[in-house]
Amino acid sequence: MQGLFPEVSRLTAMGRLMDATALIQQTLGGGLTTPAGVVPPFEQARVIEGCFERVDPPKPRAAQRTAGPVSESASSTTTPGHDDLRFIDGSFSCMAGTRSYKLYIPSGHHQQMLPMIVMLHGCTQSPDDFAAGTRMNAIAESMPCIVLYPAQSSQANHTRCWNWFKHADQQRDQGEPAIIAGMTREVIQRYPVDTRRVYVAGLSAGGAMAMVMGATYPDLYAAVGVHSGIPYGMATDLPSALAAMQRGPGSTGSASVRRPAHSTLPMIVFHGDRDTTVHPANGIHAIKQAKPGGAGQAGSAAIKGRTSEWRGQVKGGHRFTVTTHHDEAGTSVAEHWLVHGAGHAWSGGSGAGSYTDPRGPDASQEMVRFFLAHPASQ
Repeated sequence: MQGLFPEVSRLTAMGRLMDATALIQQTLGGGLTTPAGVVPPFEQARVIEGCFERVDPPKPRAAQRTAGPVSESASSTTTPGHDDLRFIDGSFSCMAGTRSYKLYIPSGHHQQMLPMIVMLHGCTQSPDDFAAGTRMNAIAESMPCIVLYPAQSSQANHTRCWNWFKHADQQRDQGEPAIIAGMTREVIQRYPVDTRRVYVAGLSAGGAMAMVMGATYPDLYAAVGVHSGIPYGMATDLPSALAAMQRGPGSTGSASVRRPAHSTLPMIVFHGDRDTTVHPANGIHAIKQAKPGGAGQAGSAAIKGRTSEWRGQVKGGHRFTVTTHHDEAGTSVAEHWLVHGAGHAWSGGSGAGSYTDPRGPDASQEMVRFFLAHPASQ
């Protein structure tokens, strides 16, 4: 008994509550019992850094079959010819709240360390919808890499927008950033993830929240992808959020935009120049935040380094302009893709999902390319 409690404390601190419970039961000779038909709570969840996490086991394949043809949206979340049970459901909870998620595990790996991309959907979307529209699972299968899709709840926001504009959801270890970061860490612990190649991307409100995650957790993510999103610190309430969305930087009434206290991460930004939901100027300002040494003020001076530009056109689709910013060493630190004629939609996406524009350059492919070229330095 003298050695019991230190060992229980050690296991608890490690999050191994099931092991701690079993040790107590074994030491007491089975004195701790559970009523018939009741599952012990520690068999349903584990504590991870103060947060409870649960992963639902995949259902038997036969149970997932339905009468009639499979919908285009459902089939597009998997890679043809592969087991769809790799797109699994999970749930994560902590003091800040609870969110469900979907996780794609590629088949083409043999326990090697894989990159991971955290994909944050836009308003009214779901992980399945977002996976279908971006086709990120198919890319993850070919790379290979792991893809995590956190899901916003209608209880947290009735249109399932991430609350990027709320002060409490713009802070490290608070609100939705704490939930998304905790979820990310848990997947890293559970699966063979290369911690130097963990990235976060999103669309619209998800893009704005991706900027928040990059600003508040630069030690967790290596680079950020923003599609039709809002720069970090542009708003702290709904009125200022709407002003930023409609008119862009400088419309919130503040003289400057709050900038992260640390150096920002490498960033790739996509935005349509006909976007009437989120003003295209937001994409330009997001790039300014990504520039090393840049100020948080709108219209800040250009960084010391080279800027290059090239233009192209998708065959039968949109024209686009790509502006690449390099640091003093010549390394690219930011890319801005302005898609001409595109609105508020994921560029190059599939019609199987919502808010996509198949006529644009492939944002999913370009983001993955950019990400893999920017591993974390530590």
